[in-house]
Amino acid sequence: MSVTQIRVAASAAAEAPSDPPVDDGHRHEAGVIASSVYAHGVRVADIPVEEAGEWARKDGHVVWIGLFEPEAALLKCVQQQFNLHPLAVEDATNAHQRPKLEQYGDALFVVARTAQMVEKRIAFGETHIFIGRGYIVSVRHGASTSYTSVRQHWETCPTSLAKGEDFILYAILDFIVDNYMPVLEAIHDEVEEIEDKVLARPMTRSDIERLYMLRRDLLRLRNAAGPLVEVCQRLTNGSVPQIRPTLAPMFRDVTDHVRTVQEKIDSLREVLAFAFEASLLVGQSQENAITKRLASWAAILAVPTAVAGIYGMNFKNMPELEMNYGYYVVLAFIVTACLTLFWRFKRNGWL
Repeated sequence: MSVTQIRVAASAAAEAPSDPPVDDGHRHEAGVIASSVYAHGVRVADIPVEEAGEWARKDGHVVWIGLFEPEAALLKCVQQQFNLHPLAVEDATNAHQRPKLEQYGDALFVVARTAQMVEKRIAFGETHIFIGRGYIVSVRHGASTSYTSVRQHWETCPTSLAKGEDFILYAILDFIVDNYMPVLEAIHDEVEEIEDKVLARPMTRSDIERLYMLRRDLLRLRNAAGPLVEVCQRLTNGSVPQIRPTLAPMFRDVTDHVRTVQEKIDSLREVLAFAFEASLLVGQSQENAITKRLASWAAILAVPTAVAGIYGMNFKNMPELEMNYGYYVVLAFIVTACLTLFWRFKRNGWL
């Protein structure tokens, strides 16, 4: 089962932008989605946060804690258990950070942006990850799919989970990046609908507003995903001692996924730009056609208007007024001139 399949299995739980604690058999506290300890990849116990530090110091044990929008008191407790840096805890509390990787002594602090489609708009969230010897803590804020499915999947693969906390970091980052794809797929479907309509009729104001919103959301998604390339490259190049060299290929794979996301975002933004330009051209073409049609009929109607205007003047000494067949001659001239103009405009495509 791939991480992508995990994402599909978890999609039913991702309908709301924020996931409440789920009843998965684990012990839960306020703000705590899961708090478990693993030995050689096997979950041995669900523990309270107050005991997490003691378990993390045991050889061969890894504590994995998942939090969702925790209160400051809970983060303070986690900080005391793992001796987390105050600046990192402050960042995790504020939850308005750009994706980044920071090192505080023997611990790493990673920030990644998450995204979900909520009512046809991209809703963004954040995941803050603390990782150190024997522990990993994920703190979610805002729109984010629960990582319970990631935990449940890798619990069925103890050999992989036994690789340690750096492997869990890879699993979470890969899951975050894979969850960008449903967002792009939803936007792609809508973009295809826009492409189908754009040549049929000019865009309305609501269509243009929607197109602008899509382009802006895609730009925000690119800004959220792009910095993860730099984060993963630092995790790959051996400059971070908490990450073992054997896991470098896995973080390179995440980097490739992020670049794929960037390419799809750029492609969708270009298509939306072309759709807008095409809509403008279609609108201008229809306006030109209408202008030509109106000008043609104006020219045709100008002939009888001019003749009637001339002979409608109230002067006594006007030529041809006494002609016996003058009325019929004038009518014949008007009809002939109008039909000739109509034929010429029709042939030129103006009517």
